[in-house]
Amino acid sequence: MEEVKDEANTIWDIGVFDAHCHPTDIMASTGDIASMKARALTIMATRSQDQKLVEDTARKYSIKNLRNAFSGRDVTQVVLPAFGWHPWFSHELYDDRESKAHIDAVRHYRYVLAPEPEDLSFISALPSPISLTQYLNDTEQRLKDFPLALVGEVGLDRAFRLPDLPAAKGPTGERCDKSGGSTEEYTAGSREGRPLTPYRVNMEHQKVILRAQLDLAAKMNRAVSLHSVQAHGVVFDLLQAMWKGHEKPSKREKKKLQPGKSVSGVSKDQESKDILPYPPRICMHSYSGPPDALKQFFNPKVPTDFYFSFSTAINFPGSRTSTDKATKVIELVPDDRILIESDLHCAGQMMDDLLKDIVLKVCDVKQWPLTEGAEQLKQNWMKFAFG
Repeated sequence: MEEVKDEANTIWDIGVFDAHCHPTDIMASTGDIASMKARALTIMATRSQDQKLVEDTARKYSIKNLRNAFSGRDVTQVVLPAFGWHPWFSHELYDDRESKAHIDAVRHYRYVLAPEPEDLSFISALPSPISLTQYLNDTEQRLKDFPLALVGEVGLDRAFRLPDLPAAKGPTGERCDKSGGSTEEYTAGSREGRPLTPYRVNMEHQKVILRAQLDLAAKMNRAVSLHSVQAHGVVFDLLQAMWKGHEKPSKREKKKLQPGKSVSGVSKDQESKDILPYPPRICMHSYSGPPDALKQFFNPKVPTDFYFSFSTAINFPGSRTSTDKATKVIELVPDDRILIESDLHCAGQMMDDLLKDIVLKVCDVKQWPLTEGAEQLKQNWMKFAFG
């Protein structure tokens, strides 16, 4: 038993890389990052309240060159930031790219929420909508400030419903004491344990917000961490429209191509210099879709490199159905396209524990020896994050 325990701990020497987490949801917990065992944390921004928090955390801990991520843990270079706007908060953005007219908040929320809210007190309590143009400009600047940063968390979600208004006494957020870290409350803007309303953000508005962010990722040549719940087909269709005309050639098409030319007729050298209209790499975070859907993402003609990450919280919550489904998906994902994540809201011992659990789970499903599996997962994260 002691030998198994010691072998499991060797993963920290190889390096464990969290592909998706949210420690700024409990900002005080970020002070625990320096004492963690994980080699790197890919920290997501999701909404107005945490963009600056992720930026501040990155300024303190960000990875500045690839050598530091490959080598032993440097407590000052542990964080890879990602800047994005989560679909749960997409209603808080309004599209002003074609019209700069003043936005009426009531009209905006009645348009983007379904069913259309009639309760004016609910609408008036929602945040003032933010300009999509301003958000994109701010995010582009952050991506320039952090040349290794990703775009995320972005995506589509058919299932999510808006939480009810906060109680008059204020939020009483879930605490992080069981993590072994800080015991502060959630950053503003999270659900905070509130009951859910019947209101969802309509899919067309979610698609507008997602597409704008994917276009930015393409422009900046950055990888993307993507959230998709009950929307994998819609996500794929949206991305397929972005890379239309840039598909990889089939074997037959390759034989017909002129030397040095791509399918579009442009020289390969020129195409590599041009800004491509789609993100280079996308991670489907805590993938919850059916196994059969993997085929479309791994079609040989798809030019974007897709990765799939898994967490114990989402993919292995304890039910037999969820476990069987996640196991089947992990078996089908190519060895070089699988990632692990904690998806946790606070840094500290609990995050390390969850990362260790999912490394062991993936290695078990893949039938990888533990040290070889940890090395494979390390290489996969490096390839996803940096190309």
